[in-house]
Amino acid sequence: MGGVEEQLRVGLVGAGPWATAVHAPGIADHPGTRLTSVWARRPEAAAAIAHAHGADVASTPDELLSSVDAVAFAVPPEVQSVIAVKAAQQGKHVILDKPIAATVDEAELLVAAVEQAGVASLVLLTRRYAPETKELLTQLRRTGGWTGGDAQWLNGALLDGPYSNSPWRHERGALHDLGPHVFDLLDITLGTITDVVSATVSETGLWRLVFAHEGGATSAVAMSMNLPLQPTVSELAVYGDHGYRRLSNGGTSARDCYTLLLDDFVAMVHSRTTEHPLDVRRGLHLQRIIELAGSKAGR
Repeated sequence: MGGVEEQLRVGLVGAGPWATAVHAPGIADHPGTRLTSVWARRPEAAAAIAHAHGADVASTPDELLSSVDAVAFAVPPEVQSVIAVKAAQQGKHVILDKPIAATVDEAELLVAAVEQAGVASLVLLTRRYAPETKELLTQLRRTGGWTGGDAQWLNGALLDGPYSNSPWRHERGALHDLGPHVFDLLDITLGTITDVVSATVSETGLWRLVFAHEGGATSAVAMSMNLPLQPTVSELAVYGDHGYRRLSNGGTSARDCYTLLLDDFVAMVHSRTTEHPLDVRRGLHLQRIIELAGSKAGR
């Protein structure tokens, strides 16, 4: 990457904890990107991020779109999908949070806009960008013969901490917030999820799901954001003809994963590549699993 003129001008939509801790410093520090503009529903929060990283504050999403090459999102899914469609229609590349939309219909509109515009898109499925995850996935594919899996994603994010005041997380819970990460990892390790065999959610927000996978494997999931566990639990294991393998958390930080995402994103834009294993179409696939699981649980 050469001089400043080659840096992607990136606008940030959102100014919450994730935008502050991951998006803004990641974009500002990456050699291929420059944080140009920030917009949020709370102008004072947008100003705090913008001033910390030498960016402008946009008074509207349209103003932000007019001054950038790409947009990174850290807002609720129903807000993201509307602005992201408009961004793609204006030829802006997009870095999407998960889930990519509130519904399958909205996700399909976003995919259509991205495909029609021919822009690059990536979904922030954080751990998929970590080197240790990529290495394990390569080993699992090479070995084969995996017939089952289990995942437990249990934390107290809705009880305390930076995300405990997030209205959309309280409304939609673990299925929408943790689900995309968990479903993506099970899908890529055991084969495409083809059906939600069962899905239940307790009054306390504990989800239990069973998936069927292409090729005959099955998996089981337990997820909650209402358990005061320290440390939190985020475990995934697969088993089959060649033993039992656990996906560890590996130690690569969210910030470092985001930097690796930006490496891929910048390379996509400069090579005019619009396809990636974690592009907007991956987001749509996960959205369909979320919606099916919700309907099976009566949500």
